[in-house]
Amino acid sequence: MSDSARPADRFADQVLPYARLLHSTALRLTGNPADAEDLVQETYTKAYASFGSFQQGTNLRAWLYRIQANTFYGSCRIRGRRPRELPLEAALESAAAERTAVASSAEDTALARMPDPALKQALRELPSQLSATIYLADAKRYSYAEIAKLTGVPLGTVMSRLHRGRKRLRARLTGDQSPAGPRQRSRAA
Repeated sequence: MSDSARPADRFADQVLPYARLLHSTALRLTGNPADAEDLVQETYTKAYASFGSFQQGTNLRAWLYRIQANTFYGSCRIRGRRPRELPLEAALESAAAERTAVASSAEDTALARMPDPALKQALRELPSQLSATIYLADAKRYSYAEIAKLTGVPLGTVMSRLHRGRKRLRARLTGDQSPAGPRQRSRAA
């Protein structure tokens, strides 16, 4: 082929014949046919992007293998830095087991045993400031100071909201509606 041919045509003519060799190497590296196809595709993408810098007359196959190996090992490094992915159900079971294991108060123990729909409904019935504070403290395990920073309210307000919210939540979950708020109680007692 002449030097005047378009770079895309030269690439196709010179590189595409190595597809089977690259695929078999990718299959050995990944151990999975779908991942091997992805690796070959990524290799071709990177090779096409840098084909202009390839020196004609050098070993094209070695150049392609180097690109493929670098791509594979780069993706392994990236995967190694990511947190381990779990199916959602396994993560929820793990979180429930942790909550039960660290439950120190009777309230925490009771909440851990509550069915999720009842708890969710009770949280939805609370004012948004209280439910958000409870969620951040009990589900996400943020400290009072972190919650204050996240919500933009003073530390004392976070502590007060958490106390009032837990009290109302406990009342809703046990069916006792009397502690709904200080204004609803009678002053005669």
